[in-house]
Order: sequence, then structure tokens, then C-alpha cells
Amino acid sequence: MTRKKYEEDLDNRERWFVSYADFITLLFAFFVVMYAISSINEGKYRVLSNALGSAFGKAPIAVGIRPENQPEFPLRKIPEFKLRMNEAKLRHERENMTVVARDLKNVLAPLVREGKVRVTQSARGVRVEINASVLFAPGEAKLTLESGQALRAVAALLKSDTHAIQVEGHTDNIPINNLMFPSNWELSGVRASSVVRLFIDSGVDENRLTAIGHGPTQPASPNDTLEGRARNRRVVVMILAALPDPVTEVPVSAGQ
Repeated sequence: MTRKKYEEDLDNRERWFVSYADFITLLFAFFVVMYAISSINEGKYRVLSNALGSAFGKAPIAVGIRPENQPEFPLRKIPEFKLRMNEAKLRHERENMTVVARDLKNVLAPLVREGKVRVTQSARGVRVEINASVLFAPGEAKLTLESGQALRAVAALLKSDTHAIQVEGHTDNIPINNLMFPSNWELSGVRASSVVRLFIDSGVDENRLTAIGHGPTQPASPNDTLEGRARNRRVVVMILAALPDPVTEVPVSAGQ
């Protein structure tokens, strides 16, 4: 009788192991769930599914395979979100460029009506094309007194802006050769620099400005007429849009 009573007491004392094991299993499952929902992604979802399946005696779910009739776990679509953000930035920048183009056209309205100034907008930015006859005497690179007023109005509009500004000088194909300008390259470059210098004197940050001389290499019209050559003698003020350029890595061919 004594031995039988001893065995029953030992069995009763060891019953707590069953409850303890159940408690530890549930606690483990709880912490796995808390870890998984802290940062949802597909990998952690699979870990959670496999852990719960193992804890409750079910077969684990293979990674990358969704059983039939099982609802797809909602995942954050980061690439689509970034795409929408980029589209919003592009739209906002285009709207800013439209405002700049409208204000410039209003400032230069008299010259626009006379056909001496053209204001256009593209993906690159806002382009202000000014006929050289408005700015310089023939064969000269010093700004006339009349041109200074128009350019200072443009500078006043742009100095509070943040976009980069590129000033380009262009000429016709008639050669020039004097003590100051050995060719049209020098003439176009100095003309662009004269406009840049006036912008700086009018308060535009010089770090935003670039002067480029193209000479006769980028004609806007054929050079076989007086009208065409007159249009080709011009200065272009380009307000560059702050749009991100897509970067594509150039692959190396297998033979190299």
C-alpha cells in the first residue's frame, strides 16, 4: 500500500510539467507574432507561418508558395509608393516651370509682341531666346543701354529662384575676324559672358550661372537668307528644370 501511494504522489507532482510545456509553447507563439507584426514583410510572414505550424503540429508552408484558398498576405508596395512620389515631384516641378515661363513672358511682353523674344517650355526647362539685335551692336559683345533694362527685369525675377541658369551665345555663319574676336566662337562666348555678368551685378547667385558659346554650330534657321541669319544671331537664357535624370548603367560586352 505504501509503494502504491508513493507512485500516485509522484505522478501528481509531475503533472505540472504538462501545463508548463503548454504555457511555454503559447508564450513562444506570442513573441513570434509580436516580432512579425513589428515590421511586415514576406520573409517574416513565412517565418511566422512556419513557426505556428510547427508549434501546433501542422506542416510548414514552403517559402514563395501560397496554398490554394489562402488569402494573400497584404504587403507594402514600396516600389509603387516611390513611383507615385516621383510622379508627384515631376508634376510639381513642371508646374513651377510653367509659372516661371508665364512670369518671364509677362516681363518681356513688349519684345515678345515684336517677335524679338521667344519664351518656350520643355522637359529641360524654360527657354528664353533673345535676338542679338536687342542686346548688341553688330559684331560687338557689349550690352546696349536699351537691353540692360530688359535683362535686369529678367534678373530681378530670377534672383529669388533656385534653378540653375545656362546662358548660350549663338551667331550666324558669316566669319568674323578682328582684333577682339578672331572667330564667331569668341564672339558668342563673350556675349554669353556679358549677360551672365549683368545677372550677377543684378543679384543673381553666380553659382547658378553658366556661360556657353556655340558659335554658328546650332542654327535656329537656315543661314541662306537674311532673315535666317538674323534669327541665328541670338542669346538663349535657359532656366534648367530640377528634374531627376534616369541613370542607366552601361553594360560591358562579353568580349571586353
